[in-house]
Amino acid sequence: MSSSTKHDLDSEVLLKYPKKYKVFILNDDYTTMDFVVDVLISIFHKSYEEAEAIMLEVHKKDKGLCGIYTHEIAETKVAQVLNKAQESGHPLKATMEEE
Repeated sequence: MSSSTKHDLDSEVLLKYPKKYKVFILNDDYTTMDFVVDVLISIFHKSYEEAEAIMLEVHKKDKGLCGIYTHEIAETKVAQVLNKAQESGHPLKATMEEE
């Protein structure tokens, strides 16, 4: 084997993509629809129309998909939802599930 061929084999790197996580907002009987829309716009950067559609999904199906992120970002989004809800006196919850 020539030295250039050996070098080519040694420098081959296999890239592994990080796992992704789905972030969901969960339905409850107390949080207002307006607050959920506000959370989706402010934390998940959704348009008003997207936020309204997700809010209706939460209302009808008990949870709505807000986005898919790497682990660290998903954890941060869940924490931001819980903090904003707590500060506003709402029991809104968010969760993350591996994709």
